[in-house]
Amino acid sequence: MSLMIDIGNTKTKYAHFVSDRIKEKGFCKTEETTKILYVYSEKVKNIMLSSVKPIPDFVLPKPKNRDCKLIILSSELDMPFKTSYNSPKTLGSDRLALIAGAVSVFPNRPVLIIDAGTCITFDFVDSKKNHLGGAISPGLQMRLNALESQTSALPAVNLREPHKFIGDTTENSILSGVVNGAIKELDGTIDTYKKRYPETIVVITGGDLDFFDKKLKNSIFADEDILLKGMYFIHKHYANK
Repeated sequence: MSLMIDIGNTKTKYAHFVSDRIKEKGFCKTEETTKILYVYSEKVKNIMLSSVKPIPDFVLPKPKNRDCKLIILSSELDMPFKTSYNSPKTLGSDRLALIAGAVSVFPNRPVLIIDAGTCITFDFVDSKKNHLGGAISPGLQMRLNALESQTSALPAVNLREPHKFIGDTTENSILSGVVNGAIKELDGTIDTYKKRYPETIVVITGGDLDFFDKKLKNSIFADEDILLKGMYFIHKHYANK
């Protein structure tokens, strides 16, 4: 029994794995992470913690059960895949987990894993479990924030589905440009990968998943838990070393 905890930019997600399956999962505010860690430390033998930002000291108390082992996910751990990345130490723990998730769910297949969150990240793994690299692009909310902060006349706009493709107000035009532009960006990126690797499977996850699921012309798999599955796969690989 193991607990995977992922501290993101806006919230913390966690999953309790039993016999290689998710038994319980949920999310909480970052400041509530300590409570989740403390409570589950009585139920599990291992906890793996991942964070896209420096982990605050208050998040890392001693587990309630002293026999419970706490592991911090980082590039220092041995991974269940190889990478051609020229700066592997700069790969964030979220991208490491996503790559591992792709390898775990689709072994021996080329996979493009896309995380639509604060940033939109693309990572590609070939059929031999070699991570070749990818790309990082601004997320939807980041694009909206940039339009407001980098111009003198454009307003702040709350992220939501655009009602019309042709915007009939400035706000609707911004929403159409940001959301529909990102959809075209993803489709174009997927097309390029599939031209080079025709057998590529595409997986999309992340907080803004709903803005892309069923809107892309390309066939995709949507999996909101693939990051946590990847963490568990890394944990198992690490434990067997």
